[in-house]
Amino acid sequence: MTIIDVSIRLRDAMTVYRGNPPVRIRSAMTLRKDGVNLSELCLGSHTGTHVDAPSHFIRNGAGVDRLDLERFIGPAWVADLRRVKGGISAEDLKKARIPRGSRRVLLHTGNSRWWHPARGFRTDFVYLAADGADWLVQRGVELVGIDYLSIEGYGVPGAPTHKRLLGAGIPILEGLDLFKVRAGRWQMAALPLRIVNGDAGLTRAVLWE
Repeated sequence: MTIIDVSIRLRDAMTVYRGNPPVRIRSAMTLRKDGVNLSELCLGSHTGTHVDAPSHFIRNGAGVDRLDLERFIGPAWVADLRRVKGGISAEDLKKARIPRGSRRVLLHTGNSRWWHPARGFRTDFVYLAADGADWLVQRGVELVGIDYLSIEGYGVPGAPTHKRLLGAGIPILEGLDLFKVRAGRWQMAALPLRIVNGDAGLTRAVLWE
């Protein structure tokens, strides 16, 4: 079995969504001085590959520690949307031929190329439009992932995509790297950290056939 790691590497001063806390990773203890290596990590909850919980945008929504873990393990469909520019619409999703009954849908866009090599934050990333979110909700999808730091278009007022998905109880897996992943059916594991009442949880996401 070959496992493909589709999560972003965490590193000091890495790219984050504009306005999010910067990442700082420094040595707190060393083998030479203290007999042990120990690092201090300072970062935002939406750094790198992470799961958005309903509480991110929904009043009294579930925190990441209360999400059903079954949503994050099992078959996933990687949809090829690399030709889409701007917002992914319901029509784009229909053309992507996502099989009915797909519980986990990962949106592979042109964004993934920006991780190779990693670039500074961009505002022109491909995102999921509100009508695309409605289409996924209506299809009964239980998790949606995308290959950039947000599923919402930059500067879109009111965060309609987040609110439609999270309001329907659908967690969002953001910050994926799908550059080397073909479209189609995969097995997925992407468990978020168990942060009490967390609005998000950092995640190690992997795929295998």
